[in-house]
Amino acid sequence: MSYAKGPHDLGRGAFAWLVPSGHWGQSNSGLVRGEGESLLVDTLYDLAHTREMLDGYAPLTVEHPIRTVVNTHSDGDHWFGNQLVGGDGVEIIASAAAAATMTQHAVDEMVGLHERDGHIGEFIRPISVGFDMHGIVATPPTRTFSGRLVLDVGGREVHLIEVGPAHTAGDVLVHVPEAGVVYTGDIVFNGGAPLVWTGPISRCIAALDQVLALEPDVVVPGHGPLTDDTAVRRVRAYLEHVAVEATAHFRAGLSVEEAVSAIDLTPFADMTEQERIAANVLNVYEELDPTRPRSDRLEQFSRIAAYDAGVRR
Repeated sequence: MSYAKGPHDLGRGAFAWLVPSGHWGQSNSGLVRGEGESLLVDTLYDLAHTREMLDGYAPLTVEHPIRTVVNTHSDGDHWFGNQLVGGDGVEIIASAAAAATMTQHAVDEMVGLHERDGHIGEFIRPISVGFDMHGIVATPPTRTFSGRLVLDVGGREVHLIEVGPAHTAGDVLVHVPEAGVVYTGDIVFNGGAPLVWTGPISRCIAALDQVLALEPDVVVPGHGPLTDDTAVRRVRAYLEHVAVEATAHFRAGLSVEEAVSAIDLTPFADMTEQERIAANVLNVYEELDPTRPRSDRLEQFSRIAAYDAGVRR
């Protein structure tokens, strides 16, 4: 999908910063302007990209400084740049579930993946070209919430809606009713296959239904170009397909690896990051078998990387 990098005016005081082509780490952010202040939705994966984004927003924020940052979830490409906007006079908000894992340990763990030997490192390094993970200091939320929270941003209402656990443990939608805009974080990928780290998939589908119920004019996905409900429904169809197929294979006694190989993704062949199927099927199996130990991020990345390596051979 071809689209321009940089700020996009969504109308009625809402903006988005888009990073093509929306692949791993190439995440979007948002800006909502009110009277004399602004709210920023997410920072980016490293300091250089976050600085570029803030500089790009500068003409919009010079008279409407950023006073609030909302991190939609705890993946690094949505909060590692917080240190460039945090500080006196700026409130950083996330769900309590997300904040629990937004730590320096999480930063160091992600940096460590880039430096690993073997198939994980061989997968991570190529998809991280262009990012510099040095110098990132964890700057976690200064305010947390659970459920719903309504913010006043210079006289404008911004609604925060917790929909996690879904993609991660603490996903949040940012809804600007007056502008007809929803910033979804990684509940929605536009162009790439969705990814279920935490789940279960049924919660991800429910989160997508919540996005649809808001009837937004514009959806700003976590990755990829702007959309309306089209990409939301497309992601929903993918997740339903994977859930149905993986469940059938589980009941037939297939292993996770066998189920991953057996699922036909031809209807979704246009999606990039097809390797995410390895983590998504694993998530279904973990839900169906409560005795199965829950995988951590390292195990999930290992399976994704192994699938990717097998496909490319």
